[in-house]
Amino acid sequence: MSNAISTSRATVVVIPTYNEVENIDVIVTRVRAAAPDVHILIADDGSPDGTGAVADALSSADPHVHVLHRTVKDGLGAAYLAGFAWAFAHEFDIVVEMDADGSHQPEELPSLLAALASADVVLGSRWVPGGSVVNWPKRRELLSRGGSLYARTLLGVPVRDITGGFRAYTSAALKAITADEVASQGYCFQIDLAWRAVKLGYVVEEVPITFLERVRGESKMNRSIVIEAVTRVALWGVQRRLEWVRKRLTRG
Repeated sequence: MSNAISTSRATVVVIPTYNEVENIDVIVTRVRAAAPDVHILIADDGSPDGTGAVADALSSADPHVHVLHRTVKDGLGAAYLAGFAWAFAHEFDIVVEMDADGSHQPEELPSLLAALASADVVLGSRWVPGGSVVNWPKRRELLSRGGSLYARTLLGVPVRDITGGFRAYTSAALKAITADEVASQGYCFQIDLAWRAVKLGYVVEEVPITFLERVRGESKMNRSIVIEAVTRVALWGVQRRLEWVRKRLTRG
């Protein structure tokens, strides 16, 4: 289902969903209140709990809400890529990533969008001054901080919160960042896109956000997501080092 789009300098917030029937109405309402001019694309992976039907009802009632129904649950990265393709096809100028579970505060969306005035990619960051997490167990915080440090060290990326998923991109930058195949998922998907942005020379800015642990529904975080991030980042780090050595030998 898709509503007509007529705004200039149009922004779309892509919200992937799988079994978020308890959260999607609330998050859409909050986004619409915080940033009334933006559009919302709910990319639902065939949720068996009825999330897709709620999304359709929201879309029918609001021309700024759109729904992309996907029939296969094949990961967060794939859902975002499908949402990005939809955004490009509908000629949006700005594309935002946001979780459906309330962890990302829609009220902070305007600050991310404002930062795009001087950046190509804006990352909502928990680990810069002013950023924070609420109701996280210490092990979860250590995992997130450690994951960012691990990726930052191996990849040479000056980003404090490289695994975060609350982001805003100019469409031009995002098209270039995703021009080559993106196979990564979960934490790794976010690391991959941030690293690509830095390598391509785009201006990446971090703005502080407050991240809240979800209060309804089940987390999609699992062991395989962490393992994928660790192994892929290690491989990318080796490739980066080999490329550095190759360039040194070529100069020599």
